[in-house]
Amino acid sequence: MKNFKSIYIVLITLVATLGGLLFGYDTAVISGAEGSLQRYFSAGMDISSLTHGLTVSSALIGCIIGGLLSGYFSTRIGRKYTLILAASLFLLSALGSAYPEFLFFTAGEPTYGLLVIFNIYRIIGGIGVGLASAVSPMYIGEIAPSHLRGRLVSLNQFAIIFGMLVVYFVNWGIARGQTVTWIDDIGWRYMFASEAIPAFLFLVLLFTVPETPRYLASKNRNEEALAILMKIYDKTMAKATLYEINQSFDSKKGKLFSFGVTVIAVGILLSVFQQFVGINVALYYAPRIFESMGAARDASMFQTIIMGLVNVIFTVIAIATVDKFGRKPLLIIGSIGMTVGMFGVAGMAYANVIGIGTLIFIIIYTASFMMSWGPIVWVLISEIFPNKIRGQAVALAVAAQWAANYFISSTYPMMMEYSGGLTYTFYGVMSILSALFVWKFVPETKGKSLEQLEMRLKRNAKEEHFNKYSVK
Repeated sequence: MKNFKSIYIVLITLVATLGGLLFGYDTAVISGAEGSLQRYFSAGMDISSLTHGLTVSSALIGCIIGGLLSGYFSTRIGRKYTLILAASLFLLSALGSAYPEFLFFTAGEPTYGLLVIFNIYRIIGGIGVGLASAVSPMYIGEIAPSHLRGRLVSLNQFAIIFGMLVVYFVNWGIARGQTVTWIDDIGWRYMFASEAIPAFLFLVLLFTVPETPRYLASKNRNEEALAILMKIYDKTMAKATLYEINQSFDSKKGKLFSFGVTVIAVGILLSVFQQFVGINVALYYAPRIFESMGAARDASMFQTIIMGLVNVIFTVIAIATVDKFGRKPLLIIGSIGMTVGMFGVAGMAYANVIGIGTLIFIIIYTASFMMSWGPIVWVLISEIFPNKIRGQAVALAVAAQWAANYFISSTYPMMMEYSGGLTYTFYGVMSILSALFVWKFVPETKGKSLEQLEMRLKRNAKEEHFNKYSVK
């Protein structure tokens, strides 16, 4: 019976993590297509590096919107149906980005209007990413038992990285052996269209999973919540868990800062640091970085695959250790590794030496991120916010993350034109600051139920209030 319950939890988690896979797939598909897009649209108009950077990053505008809307939708229609909405947006974006000329434009004739429509389709996909990035880990965190929560939520990050790895293979397979002209005319369309397959699979499978018991309890649907909890725990534990959940909803809906400012600030800064260390620059522009090292077009995509494999391996390390070593130690160790990697890349850039050393430092950097800040931030965001404000707080943290991502990704081409060494030095400094932030402000959440973490926050909020208004 216990094995059956474990299998049930894992199967539900795997369906939810398809949202993470599509998150990774959608954000990384641009890495193989961005050079071709620039050449395709430049054939009909003058495209500046800033315009190209904004086009490459346009999906992130949607991610910010989706992140902000995730709290509203996850609270009003539930975690499950918000993910169904996200899957539908992924599917629409994949098909629209592949053939943006549909209905309104002529294929092969790039215009400013076509560029706008292409960006709209990418923004639609970004809204799906924003919804999924907030709600997939929230869904898993609300379903998973406390002793498995770190590993199961980390599976979402594994799915993100696996989605990136899959699309690296897909992009490489599409480009392999083809002429640059063919890739610039047709190949990039196949890259975007390929996302329709996992998007459709995600949409169908979501109809087979339940809503989370914590959402159901928040809507006074306790019988349904108990039925799901009994598939996860034994009868006694299921009833005790439902009682604990209902106790956390014992008053009116909580205001965003009803548990203090600190927990909200920590969630937002975790999200911002995750992006300001520069990870998505390495992911979005990986083929271009490797091309600058002297690799041919298809060879640069192959080197990206190698980096993707490293990412998967080190994400597995995080999954295996997050519930043993805790969240804080992994974050600090990862920050140290990222600092070494980024300062190494910066040093090579300052010395104008591009070669295997650059690849090694990039791998050190990305491996350090993937065993720490990649999965652990999502785990913490799904854990640290109390039930009554989780939807609002996660939405704010995720929106801040995507805003930071957009800023870093869209400014990268312009920064590189000024100074590559200075650009990578900035990311290295951010890595140092991220370690200091975790050491000073981030709580350890290993092994505690969501409701136990909430009780600790209540005590901290009372102390914060007392210290603010006490007479000195």
